[in-house]
Amino acid sequence: MYIIKVKGIAKIPDYVQLRDEKFTLLAYFRVDRPDKSLEKLGFGDKLPYIMNIINNLPFGQVTKLDI
Repeated sequence: MYIIKVKGIAKIPDYVQLRDEKFTLLAYFRVDRPDKSLEKLGFGDKLPYIMNIINNLPFGQVTKLDI
């Protein structure tokens, strides 16, 4: 799975994209509201781990996420 952090502009907030190995979009959620999206994908138990990566990830960088 891949993770991308997208910088918002003006009134649009920052977002995160989670994509699979074929780069298909799995989830798209606000950085400050990841709970429902991650639980829907079955990653609710890995929320602290994923959020730690998101918080340290620079905007626009694609990073492989091994879960």
